[in-house]
Amino acid sequence: MRVAVIGVGYVGLTTAACLAHLGHEVIAADVVEDKVNALNDGRIPIVEEGLEDLVQTGLEKGLLRFVHGSDRAVPEVDFVFLCVPTPQDEDGSADLSYVEAAAATIGPHLRPETIVVNKSTVPVGSTHVVERALQRDDVFVVSNPEFLREGSAVHDFLNPDRIVVGADSATAAIKVTELFSAIRTAVVVTDPPTAETIKYASNAFLATKVSFVNAMANVCEAVGANVRDVVLGMGYDKRIGSAFLAPGPGWGGSCFPKDSQALVSIAEQAGYDFGLLRGVIDVNRAQHQRVVDRLTEMVGGSLAGQRIAAWGLTFKARTDDLRDSPALEVIKRLTDAGACVTAYDPTHPSGFESFSVAGDALSACDDAVALVVLTEWDEFRWIDLGKARARMMAHRIYDTRNVIDPLAARRAGFTFAAVGLAG
Repeated sequence: MRVAVIGVGYVGLTTAACLAHLGHEVIAADVVEDKVNALNDGRIPIVEEGLEDLVQTGLEKGLLRFVHGSDRAVPEVDFVFLCVPTPQDEDGSADLSYVEAAAATIGPHLRPETIVVNKSTVPVGSTHVVERALQRDDVFVVSNPEFLREGSAVHDFLNPDRIVVGADSATAAIKVTELFSAIRTAVVVTDPPTAETIKYASNAFLATKVSFVNAMANVCEAVGANVRDVVLGMGYDKRIGSAFLAPGPGWGGSCFPKDSQALVSIAEQAGYDFGLLRGVIDVNRAQHQRVVDRLTEMVGGSLAGQRIAAWGLTFKARTDDLRDSPALEVIKRLTDAGACVTAYDPTHPSGFESFSVAGDALSACDDAVALVVLTEWDEFRWIDLGKARARMMAHRIYDTRNVIDPLAARRAGFTFAAVGLAG
């Protein structure tokens, strides 16, 4: 089938490359010409496992191409996927201006019976917003939310837990499901408001799991329990499962913060006070400060003038995404308290003004009085801790991701602490 994808950010580029991989003819459009030129050369702007190979293969097979301007992408296609940003507005709600602008731009150029698929995360009722912006009564608007995890987006697209299609037209719903016929998984066909709510509900529930396990990690520290074993024991319960039960410095990224706030706003506008979810958000914010407080205790009660090494900047490993990264929030609070921070991240060698960036993990440790691990990059698990100790002024590690073996750290001569471990 012939498909246009509007917007080649994280979701749009993954959608375009994977649909081409499934055998469809895909033309993807963006407003940034330099990005379009780079993509047509097979160079992608994000770190995402397997995505660059899919883009290059799609280009070589002639199933994928990129154009500047959405009006050039849509005239001859059967489907148009809207994959444009929906940033958080000042009141916490989702800003639909990019969605409306994209729909208004493509409206005059669509063929009759074209199916416009809303892939962006949008508030309940947004299919009607798109319909109004299109100003066409001879096309269909369908909701098809994405459930992609950064770092494994290609795998998640091609091996999803479910595909959700929200449509008022049964014909349009069937056609959208046919796009994914090569993928064997559960398909949920429902109305657009329900499809849109499924997306928000899923992210809010996952954020709740993370905030819960972070709160339980704090309880474990207080009572002398080991959160790693607590999580292991919880995860064996089939009613709970082990996914998203990894304690850390808080959740972040492009989805959880924005979508959680948006769902609180959606509920509020509908007359319901979603106090539970507001509590989840509050726990997450408090976790950032808890990391800073524990580091402050470790270095003697004051961070002023203290040199701190920080491993990790991205909100999670296997991505270069810094959006709402808890690592950056923790570092900001450290520097606000007077600490001198030197950080290392394998995907960000430079570009920060308030702290220094080292070229490798060991160099970040030079003259530091403490090391804090903020992102769960695998390379941190295997670093020679003896070499790290030799480069530090004092020998303290605070592991917020539980990636370092506590016994190995203590054998190397470190005072060691981690989220959810007492002492």
